[in-house]
Amino acid sequence: MDLTGITSTASTSAAIAQADTSETVISSDFETFLKMLTVQMENQDPLDPTDSADYAMQLATFSGVEQQVLTNDLITSLASQLNTSGLSQMADWVGKDARAAMPAYFSGTPITVAPNVAATADAAQLVVYDATGTEVSRNDIALSSDTVEWAGTTATGTPLASGLYSFAVVSSSNGVVISEQGAEVYASVREVRRENGQLNLLMDGDVSVYASDVSALRE
Repeated sequence: MDLTGITSTASTSAAIAQADTSETVISSDFETFLKMLTVQMENQDPLDPTDSADYAMQLATFSGVEQQVLTNDLITSLASQLNTSGLSQMADWVGKDARAAMPAYFSGTPITVAPNVAATADAAQLVVYDATGTEVSRNDIALSSDTVEWAGTTATGTPLASGLYSFAVVSSSNGVVISEQGAEVYASVREVRRENGQLNLLMDGDVSVYASDVSALRE
C-alpha cells in the first residue's frame, strides 16, 4: 500500500485546517478590536477628543500584528510540508543497505566493511570491538581493499555471539602505526525518522545514524 499520497494529503489538510483556524481567530480578534475602538470613540471626552492619528496608529499596529501572525503560520505550514516531503523521498531507503561509520549488528550473516587505509601505509589491519569496547578480532587486510567481508569470528576462527560490533582500520608504515580510524560498514535500513530537525536512519540492532552521514546506498 502506497502511503506517500496519504501522508501528503494528510499534511496538506492539516496545513489548510491550521490556516483556516488562524484566519478565524484573526477575524474574531479584528471584530473585537473594532468594538473596543467604537466604545473608545463613544466614551471619549468631547472637550478633549482623541486625535484621529491615534486611531490610525492603532489600526496600523493591529494590521501589522495580523500580517505577522499570517506570515508565521505560512512559514510553519511550509516547514511541515518540507519535512514530510523529505521523509517521503527517503521512504525507498527502507530495506536497502546504507554505508556509514557506525556499529553493526552481527546475527550470523557476514558484515561488509569499507576500510579507509591511510594513503602512506604499507600495511593495514581490520580491528573489531564488541559492545563493551573489547577487541575481539584483528586481521591483516589488503591495502587496495574496497570492501572486506567480516565473518563474525575471532582471528583464530572462533565464532562470535550475535550482537553489536565496531570496526577500525589500523594503518602502519615501516612497522609504525600511523593512524587508527573508524571503518564504515553496510547495514540494512529499517526505518526513517525525523528527530531534532534531522533525518535519522534506524538500522538493524537499533543503531541510529544521521542520513547526512551515509556515504553509499545499495540494494
